[in-house]
Amino acid sequence: MIDREKMEKSLEEIRPAMAAQAAAVNEILPPEKIRPNVVGCGAGVKWVNGQPTGRPAVVVLVERKVPREELFEQDIIPAQIEGVDTDVLAVGPLFAGLAPPFEEMITRQVGRRAARPAVTEDRAPFVEISAPTPAEVSPPQLVEAQLLARRIRPAQGGWSVGSFRGPTGTIATCVYDLLPGSTVSPPRFGEGIPPRFYILSNNHVLANSNAAAIGDPILQPGPADGGINPVDRIARLSRFIPITFDPPVVDRTRHRNLVDAAIAEGRFDELDRSIYWSGYPQGWYEKRNLRVGMQVKKTGRTTNFTLGHITAINATVDVNYPGGRVARFLEQIVTTNMSAPGDSGSLVLDLNNKVVGLLFAGSNVSTIINPFENVRALLRVEVSP
Repeated sequence: MIDREKMEKSLEEIRPAMAAQAAAVNEILPPEKIRPNVVGCGAGVKWVNGQPTGRPAVVVLVERKVPREELFEQDIIPAQIEGVDTDVLAVGPLFAGLAPPFEEMITRQVGRRAARPAVTEDRAPFVEISAPTPAEVSPPQLVEAQLLARRIRPAQGGWSVGSFRGPTGTIATCVYDLLPGSTVSPPRFGEGIPPRFYILSNNHVLANSNAAAIGDPILQPGPADGGINPVDRIARLSRFIPITFDPPVVDRTRHRNLVDAAIAEGRFDELDRSIYWSGYPQGWYEKRNLRVGMQVKKTGRTTNFTLGHITAINATVDVNYPGGRVARFLEQIVTTNMSAPGDSGSLVLDLNNKVVGLLFAGSNVSTIINPFENVRALLRVEVSP
C-alpha cells in the first residue's frame, strides 16, 4: 500500500528539487544534445521499491525505462543533480491531440483506419479520429467508454467541442473575463458584471495549433463527432495563446510555452460552468500550493470520468504535435494516466472541485496539465470565485 503521507509534498516542501531541476534542464535537455528517450524533468519525490520515500527528487521523464547496461555512458542519468536525488519516471511519448501510436494501434487491431467523411461546404474535415467501440480496442482507458460526443445545450465541461476545421477535443468549462479589481499576481477576484462568456479549451482544439483565425466557428459537438457548421455552431474563437514550435525554432531552450489554451465566445444561455459528473468548480490552486501525490479528477469526451494523482510538478516537457512539430512547455503538472485522444481541454480538479489545471497532452501512461494559474493569467479569464 502506498504511503500517501510520504508521497504528498507541496511545491514549498520540494524547493530543493525545484532549484536542482533548473540545472537539470540544462544538463538533461541541452539543445546541442538530444538524449534519446528523455522527454522532460520535473520536481517530485524519490521512489524506492515502488514506495515514495518522501525525499525531494528531480524527476527525469523518459518515454520508457531502459536497463542501465543497455545505455551509453553519456546517456545515463546521474544519481544526483546539485546534491538532490534523481528519479526516473516513464511517461511514454507525449502527444497533444491525436497521438500517432494510438491511431496505428487502432489500425492494427481493427484492420483499417477510421473512416473520414468527404469534405463538403458545411462539414469540415477532421484531424482526430472518433474513438472505436469497446469491441474494437482493448486499452483499459477505452473499455466500456461511452463518448460524451452528442450535442448538448447549454454546453457543459466534459463534452465534445472543436474548431470547424480542426481536431475534436473537450470543453474544460465556461469562463468570463476578469472583472474590475481582479489581479493576476497576487491573484485576486474582482467584482462587477461579466461582459462576455466563453468556452475554455486548448489552443490545438479551438485554434487548430495556431492555424485558426479569430472569429472562426466553434462546433459542439466537434467535427469528429458529427458537428456541422452552422447547425452546431456554439461559439466563435476569441483569443488563444500562441505556441512556439520546433521547427522552425531549433533551439528549444528559447521556448517559453506555458499553456496550450484558447477561449471562444458564446451566448450566456448556451453555456454552463458545470462539469459533467463533477459539478461547479470551487476556486483554483495557486502553483505554490500544488502537491505531488494530490488526487485529481477530470471529465473528458473520450474517457469520461477518471481519477489519478500528481506525480511531478514544475515540469519541463517536450510535447509532440501534428506535422512532426515539437513544443517545449515549462511549469507543467504530470499525473498518472487519466486521458486518451479527444480528452484534450478537460478541466482537472481536486476531489473537492478546486481547479488544478487544463489537460492538454499525454500518453497511455501519463497526462500533462497546464496549471490553471497560468491559464487564468495569460487568457485573463475567471473560472469561479
